[in-house]
Amino acid sequence: MPDRPEFTQARARKALGQHFLFDPDILRRTALAAGPVDGRTVIEVGPGPGGLTRALLDAGAAHLTCVEADDRFADALRAWPEANEGRLDIIQQDARKIDWAQLPAVSRADQPVMIVANLPYNVGTPLLINWLKAGPWRGEMALMFQKEVAERACAKSGDRQYGRLAVLTAAVCDAHIAFTLPPGAFKPPPKVDSAVAVFKPLSADARYRDLASLEKVTTAAFGQRRKMLRASLKSLAKAVQLNAVHWLESCKIDPTSRAETLTQNDFRALADKFGEAFDAHRADQR
Repeated sequence: MPDRPEFTQARARKALGQHFLFDPDILRRTALAAGPVDGRTVIEVGPGPGGLTRALLDAGAAHLTCVEADDRFADALRAWPEANEGRLDIIQQDARKIDWAQLPAVSRADQPVMIVANLPYNVGTPLLINWLKAGPWRGEMALMFQKEVAERACAKSGDRQYGRLAVLTAAVCDAHIAFTLPPGAFKPPPKVDSAVAVFKPLSADARYRDLASLEKVTTAAFGQRRKMLRASLKSLAKAVQLNAVHWLESCKIDPTSRAETLTQNDFRALADKFGEAFDAHRADQR
């Protein structure tokens, strides 16, 4: 086996939200948090010096695509033996601008692609929402966020952190927090705790498909979460010629309820009705 390259020694850039992990035990736990990667195609975002990259390769990932915006780390990873062998691809680009389904590794994969990443803090939430909306190419995910973001993604109805992100997550994935890490585990240490959240795709029959409608409904409902739903959903309902009270009552939801009390099934029912009204309204405008 070729000699392993040293991890790149470079200062973290605050503007990129970089906080690096070097502990091999933590890196291995992260690499395997969503299940075995042996023989799988994996995507990693923000590899930085390459600690998690090495853990994924050592765990048997058949092909690893790393997306890294920082040229210092992208250039260093391209020199790794696995890159020369074709097992490791480096894409130097802002992860928020990538069409994931069109990546060569994704189109070549014979099973859903895993995503494992210690995400830069400033891009974690938008990337997660993007991946939740992804098609069947996206498989299990193990993602490290600020602990607060992980809690919001994995929250259940009635939890303090329950909101739009939790509803969108539960529509397509079974999510839980695998473990948490204190600031001192990172270099440089962030100001908050971090957590690895695991996302396992729901079966095709359990997944909710109209995420566009669900996102609109949850954005409105939680955007004014102190208001009763009859008020917070009023503008959205009016836009598609629905009466907010009738809409809620048709879904067997008390119009005086607040968003945090609704279940996943409640939101799916509201999204179903909204989607129907949206399609009918659009047809009328033609």
